[in-house]
Amino acid sequence: MSQWAMLALVIIEATVGGMTPAPGDPSDPYWPDDRYYSFTSEEIALLEKAGQDVFAMCCEATDFLVENRELITSQLAIPAFALQQIKKSWDREPPWGSVYGRFDVCFGGLNHPDPRLRVPKLYEFNADTPVLLVESASIQWLWLEQTGHGNDQLNSITERLIEAHRVKVHFAYTRGEPTGEHAMNTTLLMDTCQQAGWPTKTLFMEQIGLSSRDRRFYDQEGEHIDVIFKLYPWRYMVESKFGEAYFKDMERIGQRNKVGEYIGGTVWIEPPYKMLWSNKALFAILWQLFKNDPRSQWLLPTYFDTEAPASLTSFARKPIFAGQGADVVLQADGRVIQDTTTGDYGKEGYVVQELALLPEFKAVGNVSYYPVLSLWVVDGKVSGMGVREDKTPITTNGSMFIPHSISDGPINYERQSVPNIDEIEAS
Repeated sequence: MSQWAMLALVIIEATVGGMTPAPGDPSDPYWPDDRYYSFTSEEIALLEKAGQDVFAMCCEATDFLVENRELITSQLAIPAFALQQIKKSWDREPPWGSVYGRFDVCFGGLNHPDPRLRVPKLYEFNADTPVLLVESASIQWLWLEQTGHGNDQLNSITERLIEAHRVKVHFAYTRGEPTGEHAMNTTLLMDTCQQAGWPTKTLFMEQIGLSSRDRRFYDQEGEHIDVIFKLYPWRYMVESKFGEAYFKDMERIGQRNKVGEYIGGTVWIEPPYKMLWSNKALFAILWQLFKNDPRSQWLLPTYFDTEAPASLTSFARKPIFAGQGADVVLQADGRVIQDTTTGDYGKEGYVVQELALLPEFKAVGNVSYYPVLSLWVVDGKVSGMGVREDKTPITTNGSMFIPHSISDGPINYERQSVPNIDEIEAS
């Protein structure tokens, strides 16, 4: 095992007590040491511009959706009992409870031989429960400091997270997640909250209880949950035994009794309106609203499955609710080129997105890898990036994380020595 792979593993184990490797080729390390992606300052500025433009369009689309709420239930497959709190959480200024999200981007660089890959195209917005945070925010920055491979990095994620935390904040993830990834990401977010000066407390989602006395939510020690970050999707919460109760409780957010004690509901991070942004149908809405807008240069034509034009013969068909590349079909010129159908997703409907295959890069042994860029948005601002590679055009939960750097401009860090194994284990 290389020193860098050992360092990444030690950091992970020290944070959450170890993790189980994600499925994939066991010969592929999660963090390969033999490559990284180098970007110019011009390319980084272009990615930031694309991310900010699409984030602004998401905000404008949300204004449209909360005023046309029948579309939320009919096209985004979100239950009606969630509508009021989606609107309320969005209408607050600034909207409460939003910290971060992650765009998935197709981009091959400004000098890529295929001109279609010289313009960033945003596939979707992981706005509810995005992971890859530890690798993107912390470990790849250590990699840059210790290797010196580049002058800078698109990475102010940790600093922006500290600024974004607005009370004791509870942090929850599900007990049943086997890889340790959710625990690891939740721990990093909790650390930034502590650095911002707020007390924190951890629990499992399964430990949250609804009081029969006041119909409010409490933790495993009987303490009311005023504010909670949950690395758990809203789409699962609305289907759970407390589904409607979560939203009923939110109607009381902000209430206090005569002596000033808080008797209101729980504030959830990420907020209910993130159900709109983390929904793959959002990009069909964006295309409907903005296809004639100059900012649509960052979008791919996307349609609801039943509305796709017959002329569209090269596309990606994706379930409205899905993740990690599951149940996706890629078709090129009428021919299926990759199919990850499992049957786990799709009952809620599909979207069809014009095909934009990821750029293909050859590594040692002439092995092909397809990188997708993960563009992080923290408190409304593009704040960092990570790169995931897979051996197929569909990025799955067996993908690898590859660091990146910026090749030009001022050097924005101090070089650090690479610790040896003994120093790592002693730290």
